[in-house]
Amino acid sequence: DINSLKRGVATARARGLKPVAVIPVDLFGQSADHDAIAAVAEAEGLFVLDDAAQGFGATYKNRKLGTFGLATGTSFFPAKPLGCFGDGGAIFTDDEELARTLRSIRVHGQGSDKYDNVRLGLTARLDTMQAAILLEKLKIFDDEIAARNKVAERYSRALGNLVAVPRLAPGCTSVWAQYTIRLSEGIDRDAFAAALKAQGVPTMIYYPKSVHQQTAYSHYPVADGGLPVSERLSKDVIALPMHPYLDEAAQDRVIAAVRSALTA
Repeated sequence: DINSLKRGVATARARGLKPVAVIPVDLFGQSADHDAIAAVAEAEGLFVLDDAAQGFGATYKNRKLGTFGLATGTSFFPAKPLGCFGDGGAIFTDDEELARTLRSIRVHGQGSDKYDNVRLGLTARLDTMQAAILLEKLKIFDDEIAARNKVAERYSRALGNLVAVPRLAPGCTSVWAQYTIRLSEGIDRDAFAAALKAQGVPTMIYYPKSVHQQTAYSHYPVADGGLPVSERLSKDVIALPMHPYLDEAAQDRVIAAVRSALTA
C-alpha cells in the first residue's frame, strides 16, 4: 500500500524527525513496486536503498533488480536464491563516489595507503571460498531460477482454488526465494502446519512479526493508521517447500498434503 509510505513520511515529519531514505524490500523473490516508491521518494526528496536479499535475479518491468535507487543490497546467505556456503552479500550502485566509500568501509575504512584508515570501517570482505562457490553457482543461476519457476507454476495451478497463491505483476519475474501462500480466514495456521508436518512436509512462517512489531523497533514511530497490510499478512501467510531441485514427485506430495489438510 503506497499510501502507508506517504503516511509514514508525513508522520515522521510531524514528529520533528527528518526522514532521508526509503528502504523497499523485494520480498519472497519478487520486486517491490519500484515506480510507485520512486515517485514518492522523489516528491519527498528522499533517496532509495533497495533490499534485494531475497530478490536478486528477479525483474521489475523487464529491468533487473539491483539497478534501482541509489544502491541495492543483496545476500548470499545459503537460504537465498544465490547462496554461498556461509555468510556473504554485495552492494550494487552506479554512484562512483559511493562505491569508493563502500569499498573503503569494507576493509577497515582503508584509504589509498593500505595502513592509513580514513574512516571507521568493517572487516567485511567476502572470503575466497565463498567467492569461489558463488562463481560456480552463477553459472547455473539462470537454470535454477527457471526450475524454481516451474515448481511455482505447478503449485499455483494445483492450489489456486484452495488458497491465495502468489501472483506476478505484468513485466515482472520472481526468483521464488519462498513460495508463500495465504490461508483463508478461519483456517488455523498452526493446525495446518502440524497437518503438513505429520505428512513429512515442512513449512515456515515468514514472518510471524512485522519489523515495526519487534522489540528493537518498539520505540520507533509508526505511520498514522498503522501498517494493517503487514500485520494482517503476518497472521495468515505460510511458506511451502521451494528449491530448484524439488522434483515433480516431491511437489506432488506437497500438493497432496496441502489439499488433505484443507479438506479434512
